[in-house]
Amino acid sequence: MSCQVLLVRWYEVVKWLLERVESFPKNQRFIFGQRVADATLDIMDLLVEAAYRKEKREVLVRANLRLERLRWLLRLARERNLLTARQQEFVAEQFLECGKMLGGWIKASAA
Repeated sequence: MSCQVLLVRWYEVVKWLLERVESFPKNQRFIFGQRVADATLDIMDLLVEAAYRKEKREVLVRANLRLERLRWLLRLARERNLLTARQQEFVAEQFLECGKMLGGWIKASAA
């Protein structure tokens, strides 16, 4: 799998999520929204780093862990009515696809 495919896909997820965070109520945007935005951008940073590293596995595993943390943050965002059910469903589908690609990249890097 080309790392470029995952990077492009995650880039689109980042854009979408940052737009959602901007619509959070002000009191949630600076506390909760900032964590979501930071986690999303951290994952992108890790994916870019992995694309250029010779030893990728450690970085990819960290990205996978951050993705799992972000899943839980967004679940909480839904329960706090910061995301609609439809938005949460959409982002869950995106995370599933990216998670599959990331898992494949991790397996390939172990070989």
